[in-house]
Amino acid sequence: MRISTTEPIVELKQASKLFNTGTTALADISLTIDSGEFVTLVGPSGCGKSTVLRLIAGLESPTDGTLSAPALSTHQHSTAFVFQEATLMPWASVFDNVWLPLRLQGLSNQAARSQIHTALKNVGLEDFAQAYPAQLSGGMKMRASIARALITEPQILLMDEPFGALDDFTRQKLNDDLLRWQQERGVATLFVTHNIAEAVFLSQRVLVMQARPGKIIHEMLIDQPYPRTPEFRASIDFLQYCRELSNTLERAMLSEVTPS
Repeated sequence: MRISTTEPIVELKQASKLFNTGTTALADISLTIDSGEFVTLVGPSGCGKSTVLRLIAGLESPTDGTLSAPALSTHQHSTAFVFQEATLMPWASVFDNVWLPLRLQGLSNQAARSQIHTALKNVGLEDFAQAYPAQLSGGMKMRASIARALITEPQILLMDEPFGALDDFTRQKLNDDLLRWQQERGVATLFVTHNIAEAVFLSQRVLVMQARPGKIIHEMLIDQPYPRTPEFRASIDFLQYCRELSNTLERAMLSEVTPS
């Protein structure tokens, strides 16, 4: 169930992915993502969620089917990727880590300085510009990684379990902040998580995948307005969404769900 009737920013049609090892990671998978939309992928480990992200990022090509992203193909820096690990350069300061994508575009330290400081302020790291990754907490490292991803003003943000290693308090705070950053910029986001509450809180749509070969078998619309609030987490609606998603995931792990 798409949120918009406009042309999607990304569309996978009946895409499959067969690796050289003979493993079929994805089979006949179709999905759309609209501009500014927040979509989450959930499913059993090894069901191909990360492979979907890699297809959209252009890091892999589908074996069969098509990937259509006309808006992305015309903008060199339209896609940004945030991994489960912050992947910061340990020898570089936070400032230099966030500068990296602009540096690769040819912007000097001086030319990019104002933009970098704004990015760090937006993620609450303005006082840590000269700190090194080893001096940061896990949550701060992820904030730096997100600042680096957003500094190029991408049209779509791909996030592969970015908060999986964080404690619940830090995770919830980053969920709140991520939605604020995402809403302010209107960037489409495809998010992967194993956390049911996180998926419900963040998303407009949650796509459930079954075990390998990966396939989308259920779509849940989270029909709740933004901004999402702490009160939403405590609401009956939130609990019902979580219960429904949990039940669907349980059936997906047993491969008992039929496509919807």
